[in-house]
Amino acid sequence: MNKLYYIIFTALFLVSCETNTVFSEVRALDGHWGADEVIEFKLPELDSLATYNLFINVRNSNQYKYNNLFLIVSMNFPHGKTVTDTLEYRMANPDGTWLGQGIGDLKDNKLWYKERVKFIEEGTYTVDIMQAMRNNGEVEGVSKLEGITDVGFSIENATKQ
Repeated sequence: MNKLYYIIFTALFLVSCETNTVFSEVRALDGHWGADEVIEFKLPELDSLATYNLFINVRNSNQYKYNNLFLIVSMNFPHGKTVTDTLEYRMANPDGTWLGQGIGDLKDNKLWYKERVKFIEEGTYTVDIMQAMRNNGEVEGVSKLEGITDVGFSIENATKQ
């Protein structure tokens, strides 16, 4: 059944691709997202004069038991600089219905990361994404975050406004 969802998602993704997407990569997770599991994306060389919008793409199933998602995202520049952000995204409405697009128990969420970014340094940029979920009242993070099935990263040309 998961294979069928994956095939349907891939077909829908390919049909609905926007022409302003310049990079998109998705990593499937093996049943859970571990607390120490870093998902790394190496970015292609991009036009240093162009401006881009950056997105984190998350697919969740009904096994995801939280209404939000905390992520730690680091952008590593070619010459050693690193910018790290702790981000919170809403994944469900107050009534418990999932946000995002999708049919059945899988929902795809396109989450804003950064807006109007320029890649001016020559070399390879990488983006590292970790989950930072905690249960209320607990110091330790969630060791196995169930219900997040895929994590991706995409870059689009910024449209002029």
